[in-house]
Amino acid sequence: MPETYDELLDSTIRHLEGLKSRGVRHVAVSGETLRKLSQPPASSPRQEPAQAFRSPDVSSPRRNIPPLPAGEGRGEGESSGQMGSRAQGASLPLTSQPKISNPKSGVEKAAAFAALRERVLACVKCAHLASSRKNVVFGVGNIDAQLMFVGEAPGADEDAQGEPFVGRAGELLTKIIQAMGLQRSDVYIANILKCRPDTPGQSSGNRKPTSDEMATCIPYLHEQIDLIQPRVIVGLGATAIEGLLGKTIGIMKLRGNWQTYRGTPLMPTFHPAYLLRNQAMSEKRKVWEDMLAVMEKLAMPISDKQRNFFTRG
Repeated sequence: MPETYDELLDSTIRHLEGLKSRGVRHVAVSGETLRKLSQPPASSPRQEPAQAFRSPDVSSPRRNIPPLPAGEGRGEGESSGQMGSRAQGASLPLTSQPKISNPKSGVEKAAAFAALRERVLACVKCAHLASSRKNVVFGVGNIDAQLMFVGEAPGADEDAQGEPFVGRAGELLTKIIQAMGLQRSDVYIANILKCRPDTPGQSSGNRKPTSDEMATCIPYLHEQIDLIQPRVIVGLGATAIEGLLGKTIGIMKLRGNWQTYRGTPLMPTFHPAYLLRNQAMSEKRKVWEDMLAVMEKLAMPISDKQRNFFTRG
């Protein structure tokens, strides 16, 4: 058995990675174990082992996203679609609550996230949704992500697999993330609703979540955001933006304009499903301009090729 804290931590990580490679997605951990993991090592105070720890469904550190530049503020608005001035415009009036500080170490954060997941998986606050769901769709990705995507609710594919954005729209979202130079494992993806909206009497199709359903479930999303502390959130589609901001202005007017949500810059954009229905180059370009603005906000490198995606020669 490893004798030092680092050796024990490395062994634990290798064990979890091995479980993940075999398809294991959840690991039961006792409260006593979590308490022990949250304690700092008895010796070697120079070490910072918490930085290397990840929860069982997280494997990648932040990639290609530099530290926040000095003087960079949160929640800056914009009033035009010009990409060169996206970090400067005026924001719309907002009522979002500020994000709480997160002093947790990496180990404590992983433990808190695991505890939150267990509470969400057992949730029955919406009895009609709990009785019809196949799986609770908690969220997926890097709990240290600097970029977070938020949709409205799981669909049939997500309900079946227990993971957000895995259907055709999810495949397109993955391509968008990859076009930014990232992988799904570098970001965090979640929905406002963790259960698929029930569709009584229907064998297929989805329905829009109600305001009451979103209000009941959104505190879980707040906890995810407060633990992850992303530098940027992307809101996917009109319903997600309505649930986040309480705005019914319409995604056509809001997309591309920086908002603020719980103290974090929020970029509204079209849902990937919209691009599946409307594959016009002009609509794809609008979404891509929103992603370029996100990349600029995160000070990510942008190549000439990336800037020219979906433009006509």
